[in-house]
Amino acid sequence: MDALHPLPHPSVLAHVVDAHCHPTDSPLSPAVLSGLPHRICAMATRASDQPLVRSLAEQFPDKVIPCFGYHPWFIHWISLAPPNALPAKDVHYQTLLLPLSEPEHAPLLPAFHRLLPLLPDPVSLATIVEDLRTNLSAFPHAMLGEVGLDRAFRIPFERPAVPPYASSPAPSHPPGHSHDAPEPRRELSPFTTPLAHQVAVLEAQLALAVVLRRNVSMHAVKAQQATLALLARMRAAHGSAWTALSVDMHSCGLSALGWAEIERVHPNVFLSLSTAINARSPAHVALLRAVHPARLLVESDFHDVAYSAACTWDMLARAATARGWWLEESGAEVEAGRMLRAGHGDDGQAMAKAEEGWGAVRRIAENWRVFERGGHTVLPGVKKKRDKKKLLLDSSEEESGGE
Repeated sequence: MDALHPLPHPSVLAHVVDAHCHPTDSPLSPAVLSGLPHRICAMATRASDQPLVRSLAEQFPDKVIPCFGYHPWFIHWISLAPPNALPAKDVHYQTLLLPLSEPEHAPLLPAFHRLLPLLPDPVSLATIVEDLRTNLSAFPHAMLGEVGLDRAFRIPFERPAVPPYASSPAPSHPPGHSHDAPEPRRELSPFTTPLAHQVAVLEAQLALAVVLRRNVSMHAVKAQQATLALLARMRAAHGSAWTALSVDMHSCGLSALGWAEIERVHPNVFLSLSTAINARSPAHVALLRAVHPARLLVESDFHDVAYSAACTWDMLARAATARGWWLEESGAEVEAGRMLRAGHGDDGQAMAKAEEGWGAVRRIAENWRVFERGGHTVLPGVKKKRDKKKLLLDSSEEESGGE
């Protein structure tokens, strides 16, 4: 991987939002957090880090957008049974991980008995949802995240980590840094969390997001069709209440064609990419070119907040290169683009012309504003219904161009 793009002036970074990161995964420095030149969306993933994210948002309200949710890697710990009828630990995990008859699952029994003592006692989904409700309600701008589906993850043979999860004697470095060392390989069990269980836990969290009208940061790995089906169900079940909130497909690994299918049908779904995950493959360039410019966000997806600005800026610069956008060098240039657009009032054609001159920072800052506001009825960035067909055609043409 190439070195990260050099950072711009802090006045430019002030317009940048890291749409997805994990600052509580590493030891936190108050000096670093108070000195951040940009805003971050801080993700929670399991019970032990929900209070950490909450505390971070309370200490740094101008820097941190708290995101509360349960990641698919940790939802085998969750039981669908009510709190007063929780199954015993062995029953819960055996029912979830060994649902077959005894002769069929017999070869997996040694692995199961080795794994079981390492797993925590199950907690009820109802308890999880109420905890989410409390945290989300405490912050009017909080998001649901990180939640999602993952068909590739296998449960490791290890006890749940104690936060900060990424702490180690060695310093942390951003992706592509010359001092990067390979992650130690964990021994994985043969067990995965069944998709039906993942969907049940995810839909319960999303239903709460609909009730509270909270935006969502969504994880999806090896689950393209399941994600498409989920989005369709949510839209059918909740209608305008669903499209009122925004959904970010974070570190999106969908193909350009898969993304185009989502973009055409779901006006409230955005895409964000990260250097840490997406830049590992050249396919991210095709995805950057395929997404409509009004749907694109950027993120670090990094565990050390000290590198949030560098990693997020790197992806923004990559997006600019892929799309042929210019990069602003000062906050005044970013603001000039905003003022130029604002000066056209309700004149849709004049506003569109003004947007053609926007730099990459102004474009993505505007996308974040639309994402945060929600209330989607047509494609974000479209002011008149007659423009929608042309917008979709333009997106299709860009996608077919490829790299």
